[in-house]
Amino acid sequence: MTINFTGQVAIVTGAGNGLGRSHALELAARGAKVVVNDLGGARDGSGASSAAADEVVQIIKEAGGEAFAHGANVANYAEVEDMVNQTMEKWGRVDVLINNAGILRDKTFAKMDLADFQLVVDVHLMGSVNCTKAVWQIMRDQNYGRIVMTTSSSGMYGNFGQTNYGAAKMAVLGFMNTLVLEGAKNNIRVNALSPTAATRMTEDLLSEQLLAMLQPEAVTAGLITLCHEDAPNRLILCAGAGGYASTRLFETEGAFIPAEEQAGEAVLSKMPEICDTDRQSELASGPSQTEKFLKMAAAHLAANA
Repeated sequence: MTINFTGQVAIVTGAGNGLGRSHALELAARGAKVVVNDLGGARDGSGASSAAADEVVQIIKEAGGEAFAHGANVANYAEVEDMVNQTMEKWGRVDVLINNAGILRDKTFAKMDLADFQLVVDVHLMGSVNCTKAVWQIMRDQNYGRIVMTTSSSGMYGNFGQTNYGAAKMAVLGFMNTLVLEGAKNNIRVNALSPTAATRMTEDLLSEQLLAMLQPEAVTAGLITLCHEDAPNRLILCAGAGGYASTRLFETEGAFIPAEEQAGEAVLSKMPEICDTDRQSELASGPSQTEKFLKMAAAHLAANA
């Protein structure tokens, strides 16, 4: 099938450079009207400039597409709301939201100032929350929406010096999981992209040879599959250097310990069974875990009645 966004409106945050720029250009090339959001700050979030976003808009327009730039700081809800209001005034709908904006303030936790921790969480997590909140009712009313969170292997698996970034990137997955449940009846699908690419974020972390292999366009190819009409729901897609994989959260079947035996020592003795992955499964929601444990307890009571 050919993926097409003709007639749709997409908002891409952090779209002045790197992955966001690549995402915006590809969505426009496939027919979407694009809001190119970028505060225009440095990698650490300082400063502001409209130059990068304006350049992306110009490229889209020269190719025959429609776009406008907006410099909203995603951590500021009033500015995000203004961006969405302008989008609705201009085009009357929002079909796709790509939560891509981000900053880095890397330090070991021992040396990190809490203000730097807070700022990274504000941009990555609250930025995604603010933008999603601003479009959520619009998508509910039009009975259609596609939202992509940007997560990271640093959040899912950890990365030295990135407690702030990792915490925020794992948090957006928790945000996604519940949005999936709440948006389903209104045809709103929410997925997550875990990218590895040569951008301002990685330019001083990898060699030139490796950076050459990590082109943003390879990640954007994956992004497109997460936000089109027939997109999946609740998928974490990892992409980089031409490699694509999915990350999924599983829970083991576990073990049951009767009330009269419940103690730390008993749990410790059952740890091999608790950690046995032979019968692991993917749970549909948080209550599914409670249901599983109650079934274990009920089965024990029935067997000993």
